[in-house]
Amino acid sequence: MKINTSGETISQEEINEYVKYVQAKYPDKEIATLDLNVNGDYVDLNYTFENDVPFERIRRITGYLVGTLDRFNDGKRAEERDRVKHDVLL
Repeated sequence: MKINTSGETISQEEINEYVKYVQAKYPDKEIATLDLNVNGDYVDLNYTFENDVPFERIRRITGYLVGTLDRFNDGKRAEERDRVKHDVLL
């Protein structure tokens, strides 16, 4: 685990407590980096995890929340194919 601190100086004991806090909050994940930004009485915690799984895109298609269409039968695939797709205006 890589720990970065910025702002004011804090003790190693306090850093260890922040590590324990994040580990207790996410017991099934391994922390890769922990950034501590100290500003007076406030400390911002930013962290990343090892082997973090990227999120899967989920869409609402024909009334169902799906990630992929591979489990749709022919009828649902036809519904998806025939639906009106709108352009996104930026």
